[in-house]
Amino acid sequence: MSEHIKITLNSPFQCIQFWNGVFNLTKTELQVLSLLITVNESRGFDNLCDLENKKAVAIAMGIKDHNTLNNYIKRLKDKKALVIEGKNYITNKLLKTNDGGETTVTVFRRY
Repeated sequence: MSEHIKITLNSPFQCIQFWNGVFNLTKTELQVLSLLITVNESRGFDNLCDLENKKAVAIAMGIKDHNTLNNYIKRLKDKKALVIEGKNYITNKLLKTNDGGETTVTVFRRY
């Protein structure tokens, strides 16, 4: 017998938290990635880690130099949460959200 459980994740932060067992992100890495996604979605850019997104995230996090985020971006890439596609950084496919910023995950539980 099995059961289907639907989980709706209402924000990029919740989506990353749900999948964090796969990526093993620190709290700060989770926050950086979440803000990059949120800022990028509001601006509609192709490159998640472009200069304008990094500047906006640095301001939101109280980081004086946006170049500091490059260290986090490298770690996110090393942990496969960010992927390079062509010349652009995008999120791993597990972290894709719908247009409304929601993700629905169906979990199958057998017992």
